[in-house]
Amino acid sequence: MNRCAEIVARASRPCDLCDRHTGETPVPLPRGSWKAFFIGVVALVPLLPWASAENWPGWRGPRGDGTSLETNTPTHWIARPHWGANINIFWQTEIPGDGHASPIVWGDRVFTVSARQDHQDRILLCFERGTGKIRWQRTVLESPLEKKHSLNSYASSTPVTDGELVYVAFLDRLEMVVAAYDLDGNQKWLVRPGPFASMHGFFSSPILFEDKVVVNGDHDGESYLVALSRAEGKTLWKTPRQNRTRSYCVPLIRELAGRTQMVLSGDKCVASYDPNNGKRHWGIDGPTDQFVASPVYSPKTGLLYITGGYPDHHILAIKPDGRGDVTQTHIVWRTSRGVAYVPSPIIAGDYFLIVSDSGVAHCFDAATGKLLWQERLGEHHASLVSAGGLVYFLNDDGVTHVVKPGAEFQLVAKCLLSEKCFASPAISESQIFIRSDKHLFCIGQPNKR
Repeated sequence: MNRCAEIVARASRPCDLCDRHTGETPVPLPRGSWKAFFIGVVALVPLLPWASAENWPGWRGPRGDGTSLETNTPTHWIARPHWGANINIFWQTEIPGDGHASPIVWGDRVFTVSARQDHQDRILLCFERGTGKIRWQRTVLESPLEKKHSLNSYASSTPVTDGELVYVAFLDRLEMVVAAYDLDGNQKWLVRPGPFASMHGFFSSPILFEDKVVVNGDHDGESYLVALSRAEGKTLWKTPRQNRTRSYCVPLIRELAGRTQMVLSGDKCVASYDPNNGKRHWGIDGPTDQFVASPVYSPKTGLLYITGGYPDHHILAIKPDGRGDVTQTHIVWRTSRGVAYVPSPIIAGDYFLIVSDSGVAHCFDAATGKLLWQERLGEHHASLVSAGGLVYFLNDDGVTHVVKPGAEFQLVAKCLLSEKCFASPAISESQIFIRSDKHLFCIGQPNKR
């Protein structure tokens, strides 16, 4: 079992607050209900905590797809300190340096990474969940700053944790660096699994599978995927990729068609690999050169969905049961409308939701690809997250549109921060964590610990 998917206990319910000067009536989140009947007190007690709340251990959360099982997440907040307005903000803490890496949450700790340009170092930060205070920070790497795209940062790779170690990835000149720290900030290992060269910089977030840390090494050179031992960082397998093309897709791991599949786009293809050994299951040529957004999967339709990219724009819905080259046989539907390059999409029941970098949100019927609605929500780089039957769209200006998925556009709330936001939100135990260009925000009510 992938320990990234482990769920932890305890949840708290935030209050519902009005939206900013709009007169709109807040729409409360739907309450979760127990549909199963547990017989006996012994069976009931251990099951309830597991169903109530989650950690957010890595890129796009416990399932790697932006979804949260929680039902009591905040839907209304304002952080406008210059106006004297601070509503439903539990705490905000200044982050040293800058970066686009998302926060991750495990128990009473929140982690992220940052780069201090004046020091030319990259650091791992641990915050107290209850107060926002920095518990510790560690310098992972001191190195000259690499070349990058103007919209990238020097600390864009979201860390990942299994509750024992925290794993981070950076670029040191022309080498990828992956390191592991325990929860008290002690470095356990640091390795350099391969080269990495890109004029756009670095953005390869590590993911976990069983005893492995997997990192995407697609770059402008001999591209590869690599799996490292969680315990000591040694290379367990390393699979060459066919093309020399930079991409930044974080893979998605699922049990599909009777196999464990690790799916990613990039290297001028969409492909599935066995994360146990790095062997390729199937592949689709193209449909474009470069990718950033991660795939998602719908249990209802049984389809995988990818979006990209550059220079051509495509959304593909793919059957995951193929072998070998499935370019001509396994694409169920495709469109060039509503494509995102950087923001990752999300599945919400019957719907596939996505927002383009330019800020136009689209909702498709996930089974057929029929476009149901589109709405302009402001430029986006953060990926979509969901909880309680709602989808959260965080745009670059710090405005979050909370949307109820459906055949028609339904805006539940419009929430405001006062700072630029490029990192994707994290959801854990009825709180939302958002990293801006200056601060880390904890939104919601105090956690009942």
